[in-house]
Amino acid sequence: MSHLTAARSNDGISGWRIDAQPTLSAEPEQYPEELWGVEDARIVRLENLGCFAVTYTAYSRAGPLVALAMTDDFRTFERHGSIMSPEDKDAAFFPRQFGGRWALIHRPVPHAAGAKANMWLSFSPDLHNWGDHTVLLEARDGAWWDAGKIGLSPPPIETADGWLVIYHGVRNTPAGAIYRVGLALLDLEDPRRVLRRGDEWVVGPRATYEITGDIPNVVFPCGAVLDRATDELRLYYGAADTCVGLLTAQIGDVLDWLHTQPAPAAYA
Repeated sequence: MSHLTAARSNDGISGWRIDAQPTLSAEPEQYPEELWGVEDARIVRLENLGCFAVTYTAYSRAGPLVALAMTDDFRTFERHGSIMSPEDKDAAFFPRQFGGRWALIHRPVPHAAGAKANMWLSFSPDLHNWGDHTVLLEARDGAWWDAGKIGLSPPPIETADGWLVIYHGVRNTPAGAIYRVGLALLDLEDPRRVLRRGDEWVVGPRATYEITGDIPNVVFPCGAVLDRATDELRLYYGAADTCVGLLTAQIGDVLDWLHTQPAPAAYA
């Protein structure tokens, strides 16, 4: 049964201290949507509320859905239950409000034949009641690396150029699915406006521990840290669902590359 366990480090790279017991376990007696566990947490600091919001996937017979917990120390949590109905996952808040409303990126999965799993954007005045649902990024068609299914990876990161969105794309092949990472840029004041979207993926499974594991050929980031003193971007990711890896880049290099990519258009 999946659960969440905190690992703590002074520098975010070495000397990790892993909690001896699960930090956030499923509570199916009170929250039946967690019957099969909790997983894939995205964590955002909400300064207006003075706490961290943890959006995670609660999984049960009804399918995966988005649930919310709040914490200020990653030892105790205030659960708020489900905030999106199944089937939905890959969700995270923006760290600040837009016109007095919170914004959430998430990925509902339609069950109609031929329907694609796209990234959506929704708004709420209180983190619980959601509306103004709109498609943010569409999975592409055909032989694209992000055809058929995409989803948010870490929470969006605020930069001078816009909101940096790091997302995963899944391509199904005869040998199985391949998970890769791509980039997009959203307008700072209106996150519904997509300014840039990379045509190419920027990270794919290459190392042995990314190619071979419980789920092969997977790089799946859920967390990122931008060190604004050094402009270093740290991307923490699951490798083949077996271990955790770390990628680093200079945020200026990432944004420079994005600015070489096209503005959004209809992808065939």
